[in-house]
Amino acid sequence: MTGLPTLAVTGSTGHLGGLVARLLADAGSPQRLLVRDPGRAPELEGGVPVVVTYADQVLAKAALEGVKTLFMVSAAEAEDRLQQHYTFVDAAATAGVQHIVYTSFLGAAANCTFTLGRDHFATEEHIRASGMDFTFLRDNFYLDFLPLLAGEDGVIRGPAGDGAMAAVARADIARSAVTVLRDPALHIGRTYDLTGPEDISLATAADLLTARTGRTITFHNETLEEAYASRASYGAPPWQVDAWVSTYTAIAAGELAGPTSAVHELTGREPLGLAQFLAESHTI
Repeated sequence: MTGLPTLAVTGSTGHLGGLVARLLADAGSPQRLLVRDPGRAPELEGGVPVVVTYADQVLAKAALEGVKTLFMVSAAEAEDRLQQHYTFVDAAATAGVQHIVYTSFLGAAANCTFTLGRDHFATEEHIRASGMDFTFLRDNFYLDFLPLLAGEDGVIRGPAGDGAMAAVARADIARSAVTVLRDPALHIGRTYDLTGPEDISLATAADLLTARTGRTITFHNETLEEAYASRASYGAPPWQVDAWVSTYTAIAAGELAGPTSAVHELTGREPLGLAQFLAESHTI
């Protein structure tokens, strides 16, 4: 696909990829918007929609011909997500992509507590083995999700104990990603742990949410048995329930704690904390 922008962005119809695509457009960076449905692609100056799916290697290779830098947002949670990632990474390497910027997860490892973090680590390893240059953005839990955790009764339930996390705003991840994408040569081989400015427990988050919303939000520290039982009614497959529960047990294990300076290093500004995020949010 000669003549098209050499920067390609996935996920532009979603939250994070959409933020990245808009910021790139605002900065005057032409981009291929890799989407499954071109009718849903955002209308952006310099944005060219190109149809792709992670699981279709032939289609992906064609869509990625001539791309130098690829922003790869992790695929939607699915039982075969890791295979989708492998297929797409292989297509990128075959198409001649030079540099891939992948959104991973903080603490990604073969044996990390959060089950989907293991898939992120496996994807990182596959990218390393591909021969392409890479940059990994290891995102902490999203601040954006915290207001959504409470049930209708105002209770956040999960086996997180007194554990804390340095949760990060999607907007800070997007700004960090754009810095990398606009000058990728400066970030070859780097892994950035993207966090907010502070460690926060779910009990503290509940207090801040109560103060901001006027709705009484509390945290109930479930046992593992309670956690699995309370989620059984959703009818989700076991791998999905394991992922949900292990989000909380990863917090309890301390694997999401520890603020870093990476957002400031990349963007020149301090990341949002929960109180500031809630104060600035128009959805709370």
